[in-house]
Amino acid sequence: MRKFDTKVQHLKYKVLREVARQAWNDTLLQNVIEIPKMIVPGKAPTMRCCVYKERAILGERVKIAMGGDKDNPNIIEVIDIACDECPAAGYEVTDSCRGCLAHRCEDVCKRGAISFDHNHVAHIDKSKCVECGQCAKVCPYFAIVNRKRPCQIACKVKAITINDNKAAAIDNNKCIQCGACVYQCPFGAIMDKSYILNVIDIIKKSENNTKYKVYAIVAPSISSQFTYAKLGQVITGLKKLGFFTVIEAALGADMVAQAESKELAEKGFLTSSCCPAFVQYIKSSFPNLLPLVSHNLSPMAALAQYIKSTDENSKVIFIGPCTAKKAEAQLESVKPYIDAVMTFEELQALYDSKEVDITTLPEDVLDNASYFGRIFARSGGLSDAVAQGLKEQNIEFDLKAIPCDGIEECRVALLKKSKNVLDANFIEGMACVGGCIGGAGCLTHGEKNKAEVDKYGREAFEKTISDAVAVLK
Repeated sequence: MRKFDTKVQHLKYKVLREVARQAWNDTLLQNVIEIPKMIVPGKAPTMRCCVYKERAILGERVKIAMGGDKDNPNIIEVIDIACDECPAAGYEVTDSCRGCLAHRCEDVCKRGAISFDHNHVAHIDKSKCVECGQCAKVCPYFAIVNRKRPCQIACKVKAITINDNKAAAIDNNKCIQCGACVYQCPFGAIMDKSYILNVIDIIKKSENNTKYKVYAIVAPSISSQFTYAKLGQVITGLKKLGFFTVIEAALGADMVAQAESKELAEKGFLTSSCCPAFVQYIKSSFPNLLPLVSHNLSPMAALAQYIKSTDENSKVIFIGPCTAKKAEAQLESVKPYIDAVMTFEELQALYDSKEVDITTLPEDVLDNASYFGRIFARSGGLSDAVAQGLKEQNIEFDLKAIPCDGIEECRVALLKKSKNVLDANFIEGMACVGGCIGGAGCLTHGEKNKAEVDKYGREAFEKTISDAVAVLK
């Protein structure tokens, strides 16, 4: 029964599961040092040079699973001692170099970084190289290549550099906390902080305190996760963990689609505010466009705000695919409504930490959102929902939406808008390729997830946005 895409995810899960298990049993503090040994016993195979280094790295993973560095505001952290297996980044001469007489690489280099050995093979002096790439462009054998690390390739906002210790370093001013580097790092040296202990603490206190109930808001992309079980069993499992009830974030998406379509018609131009990584990208790279971002809260925050307005003693936990949601939950505008955020990876660890086998459970249902709210989970879904919102409210507006699938497409659209050459009046920004179904906190990633989301949307009991939102009034 395969639950994860990669072995790195599975290793991360094992740490989270053990931390959670100890927390449920109130034994975490006395056993925290022993957790690495529990995961990697003395004779267990290791991917590192020795079991001791493996355990040292696991110790750092445990710290991040317990909330990470409190002095670092970023949700994403680098484990330096785990980040030493990738080759040094930058331009390198490969063995394809033929030692030719032309020496075009030398001629084009303005820094004098190219030299040749006795076989006329080129070499690059890293102390002089400025990574301009001109030598690679002129080499007739394509013998010079740019050895970027997987994390650098994954990070489309160029927030990752390599420090003096040859470990990845994250520029918090550029990072949008999308988690792309987390998923792509082959050694799991980059992780997102976990607040699983907060979730456990909230649930345990609710069991001993009848004054408040714990609500779970689940992202619509859950329909493409936990493929080894049925969605209804996933919902029953949440209640077995101690949640009072489970509500679809898709209902919040219906609320946002209705309000955002009206706001768009009033203002004439908007960018979406649903994806926190996209909004953070605008703040850091296109601050002049901030006034164009929708003033609506995200579906997560909008629904949590509603829950807290109807039950002031409630605790609300969001469960989804997104690492950036953990950062969003700490914003002053959102903090009053969201008590903790957990990814699907962490939910799997939570189930197994209490030995909840969801495949054996009866099915519960989620039926309080429309098709349009549910398809927010994939790229293009928000634009379709806004179009439907305009239609249902009889608002005359010529919608020209541009769904941006991934942060690179977002950059192009925002750049065009900043130069007043964008032929659109609504930018749907999704930082992850595919939309939320491509989030770093997913158990599985792939094209099939889009079909699962659309199928889930068609199963919605409420057929229109207005019908879904009507239950709130």
